[in-house]
Amino acid sequence: MAGCGAPGSPPRQSGPGSALEEQEEEEDPALGCDGDLEVNPYDGLPFSSRYYELLRQRRDLPVWTTKYSFMEHLEGNSGIVLVSGPPGTGKSTQVPQWCAEYALSLRFAHGLVACTQPHSLAALSLSLRVADEMDLNLGHEVGYCVPHEDCCTAETILRFCSDEMLLREMTSDPLLRQYGVVVLDEAQERTVPTDVLLGLLKDVLRQRPPLKVVVVTSPPMEERLRLFCGDPPVVRVPGPGPPPQLLYRDVPARGHVAAACQAVLDIHRRQQPGHVLLFLASEQEIAECCRAIRSEALALNPGLGPLLVLPLHPGTGRAAQRVYEVPEGSSRERRVVVTHWLAESSFSMGTVRFVIDTGLELRSVYNPRIRAESQVLRPISKSQAESRMQRAAGSPPGTCLRLYSEAFYEQRLPPSPVPHVSETSLSRLVLLLKRLDIADMGQCDFLDRPAPESLMQALEDLDYLAALDDDGNLSEVGIIMSEFPLDPQLAKALIASCEFDCVEEMVSLAAMLTVSPCFVPPSTHLEEAVTLRRRALLHPHGDHFTLINIFNAFQQHTADEGWCRKHAVSGEALRLAGVVRAELLEVMRRIELPISPPAFGTDANVLNVQRALISGYFLKVARDIDGSGNYLMLTHKHVAHLAPACCYLLRQPPQRLPPWVLYHEFTISQDNCLRVVSEIQPQMLVELAPQYYLSNLPPSESRDLLMELREKVVAVEDMPAGPEPLGEAAGGEDEEREVCVLQ
Repeated sequence: MAGCGAPGSPPRQSGPGSALEEQEEEEDPALGCDGDLEVNPYDGLPFSSRYYELLRQRRDLPVWTTKYSFMEHLEGNSGIVLVSGPPGTGKSTQVPQWCAEYALSLRFAHGLVACTQPHSLAALSLSLRVADEMDLNLGHEVGYCVPHEDCCTAETILRFCSDEMLLREMTSDPLLRQYGVVVLDEAQERTVPTDVLLGLLKDVLRQRPPLKVVVVTSPPMEERLRLFCGDPPVVRVPGPGPPPQLLYRDVPARGHVAAACQAVLDIHRRQQPGHVLLFLASEQEIAECCRAIRSEALALNPGLGPLLVLPLHPGTGRAAQRVYEVPEGSSRERRVVVTHWLAESSFSMGTVRFVIDTGLELRSVYNPRIRAESQVLRPISKSQAESRMQRAAGSPPGTCLRLYSEAFYEQRLPPSPVPHVSETSLSRLVLLLKRLDIADMGQCDFLDRPAPESLMQALEDLDYLAALDDDGNLSEVGIIMSEFPLDPQLAKALIASCEFDCVEEMVSLAAMLTVSPCFVPPSTHLEEAVTLRRRALLHPHGDHFTLINIFNAFQQHTADEGWCRKHAVSGEALRLAGVVRAELLEVMRRIELPISPPAFGTDANVLNVQRALISGYFLKVARDIDGSGNYLMLTHKHVAHLAPACCYLLRQPPQRLPPWVLYHEFTISQDNCLRVVSEIQPQMLVELAPQYYLSNLPPSESRDLLMELREKVVAVEDMPAGPEPLGEAAGGEDEEREVCVLQ
């Protein structure tokens, strides 16, 4: 327990009591408590020896000097307390514990403590560390709640969660009545959920004065947040020590990844003590760099000591905790943590003495005009560069090597990062805010208001999906869509599957589309064998059906890791898909949606899955304009190609490419590929897409073809005879189709 005084002390009753406890700490610095204060007040058990060992480490943190000041402000009349300090000072681990002690002093009369993190992996990591420091069991008094994983119980009094999860929680409990303190950590990250929570919690405080909100940020954002929050008290945390030595180096022609690898090897050859933290632009660069360093390290002199290379990004999952493991045996082991923006504020490691910063980041930037994301490689901001440099601060000070020139820093780096709300599709956010009865986005207080164009596009998309009524409020369909932790298009497709009797298949597909891609690159010597095995899983009707095939095969093989290795698929991603699938089915049962029995593999089921997909994804359709794989998207003029992993390109023998396709994802990047693609018939668009969508398509040959088809359908409907079967409509589908083979 990290109290405002002696850990393990009884609940504090007032501010003066805190001062007395501070004196007690000074009297017994070895333990921080006297003989009568050895019982943990949270579980009633005696403190372990490890608790006192960690307590000594905590008292050396820079944030510890601000503890009494923070507790005074928290106990005061201000509803908001702002904590400002550089990374690596202990804010993220200590502030939540102090808030828990404050709540304990009130016997949790106003509720529990929630601490949000912008990244799920950081929430998980912090909960593990804080539970250890408080001498408690994770999943009991301290827990975490992130998408698809809830490690909390009725006993939990300190809950670490992603900002997205707390925002979703507000849909069922708008005033967050179960919480007495809410900590918004890493507010400078400017994620969409954190920005929205900042505005919503200001309103909650007006309706729930006993609630306390603690906003934790870095110094560059302090003044901005102070003005936004109404001039609350500010607790300023000192830095971790002397600033590091700062070096600039121009990147050679071979590129920044190769230069970063060489810098790591140079440090290791010089045998300078300390671990290395290397910042790159993307997960792909992280993987490339890790392979290169491991390969080069084999040729190094063994006398230099072992070199342990650890990737750190959201995809590493629980393996991220390896960065905190204490080396066994030889202390000469040097760790090289290769990461990107994730470690700018999270994952502090006190043993880092070298920071290598490439000064770049790869971000997905959403363009509302074309409803597509662009992969943008761009310079980081000056505040990000300073945060990265601070990772090497301490005593003794380390070294920060910037792989760019000082002129580049001054001229190319913007002062602060772009808020995510300016670069993200807002459809999911608008749906959630509508669920909170915020009909007009002007009612929501933003640090930076979203662009009107982005808001209008989000409202338009929700209108196309029938999520809004004539007054702009959520329709019945929109309310059901908001129950699912999915993008609106996928939620609408899942709801439509109830009408088309393909729920079992769509819920598996929704789960597979939600988790990270399941394919992993095979070893070079296994590529041919893996390709042959994967080909057996391909489905003739497209990538969406292939994903269902893979999930079903994984389940049939009882989640066997050997099967995953043979097919070069991620067992972790497929297991998570099973968890997501169960969650989605639970939501459907809770709101009493009909669940049809499985029918995967039948012709009728294929047609029904296609119909359900079009019900949600009619905005993501493309047409092959020349028969050679140049696909023109209906909603804008961009031309794209099928991804190399697309099932239509992997089939043997090669067959014609589908003339019309529905795709899940299109990103403007070097390859401009459509990902997760399945063939559809154009008359299905006429049948299932809203009339106003067809009317609003930009003038093009595709629009003319669809309108011509619509006229034919209307003419046929007016005739006594039945409508033309879908399978024979214009679109040129071959009469001979491959038969679906279930795995």
